Amino acid sequence: MGQLTGGDPSLLRRINSAVVLHALRGTDCATLTEIMRVTGLSRPTVEGVVEGLMEGGLVVEAAADEGGTRRQGRPARRFRFRAEAGHLLGLEIGPHRVAALLSDLDGRVLGAQAKDVDETASADERLDRLRGAVAELLRRAGVARSSLRAVGVGTPGIVDADGTVRLSTALPQWTGLRLGERLSRSFRCPVLVENDANAAALAEHWKGAATQTDDVVFVLAGLSPGAGSLIGGRLHRGYGGAAGEIGALHLLGRGATPEALLSTTDEPLHPLDEQAVAEVFALARKGDRRASAAVERFIQRLVHDVAALVLALDPELVVVGGWAAGLDGVLEPLRRELARYCLRPPRVTLSVLGEAAVATGALRLALDHVEAQLFAVDNTVARR
Repeated sequence: MGQLTGGDPSLLRRINSAVVLHALRGTDCATLTEIMRVTGLSRPTVEGVVEGLMEGGLVVEAAADEGGTRRQGRPARRFRFRAEAGHLLGLEIGPHRVAALLSDLDGRVLGAQAKDVDETASADERLDRLRGAVAELLRRAGVARSSLRAVGVGTPGIVDADGTVRLSTALPQWTGLRLGERLSRSFRCPVLVENDANAAALAEHWKGAATQTDDVVFVLAGLSPGAGSLIGGRLHRGYGGAAGEIGALHLLGRGATPEALLSTTDEPLHPLDEQAVAEVFALARKGDRRASAAVERFIQRLVHDVAALVLALDPELVVVGGWAAGLDGVLEPLRRELARYCLRPPRVTLSVLGEAAVATGALRLALDHVEAQLFAVDNTVARR
């Protein structure tokens, strides 16, 4: 939008609309008098704003039996935010599955769909699988594609602001993929792409283990672990979007590669995929000595990688997610290591959201975008 001056009436209308809409979204429903009390706006202003929001489909008059007790006489008109006025998608694109979450404008999940995908699948095959999951989800929920207001996406790799995957070793043909552009062909709404660990960190802060913490590191523990960080409640992506790529630390001359760490023979584990690693962990649970040693080496490497990030960021909480979160004994070594080096060791816990973390965080990205549209005032106001 163009530059607004301090006396521009369109700016005032936008501010008033955002204030009233925010007040209505924070309650089941409210009368004009209640909205006036919460917002401090005059009755004529509130009436005009509510009328405009109703015309825009974001507010509706509540039914007589909604949000209040019956009183004698003519009841006051009550209004509510129409969370059903639009919908959001949160998508996960991973090595072994694609998943989708559908919500209303309040972030209430209305449905979920996941499909397995082969880790060797091409980019086109993986995206086709994702589109199929989305189509099935929308059909089951009875939601038109035109109702979507924003789509969030979480995927492995270093992701640029425009949704291009600059580097990804987890998925074939993913490096250099203009993922945001490709998905935008399927949706007539903004598509926001983020690294999967970053998305999972947002999810745990929204609905998981970190809801009471604004300084948190989320570790997405896999063959090549990654981490997402919130500092002061805000996602820290770094200068080039590569913050938290702890899986690359073994490249700094520290010796053994993941293939060597997880080997139960004198040769590196090949191919290094999750099926082969799962077999190593299964053998360790059965008491196999060499497999147990491999698991111990893997845990120690993960512990050291996380400790390096914690020392740099000094978070209050570390949340461990990903498939390695199910390993026996992963938390205690991490707590001991952090206690050795940190003046104030952070709390360490497992993810609450599990495999839903990435898609949930992607949904939060979409919700943040829509909330910024509905409730934020143009940045020019902040500079006055």
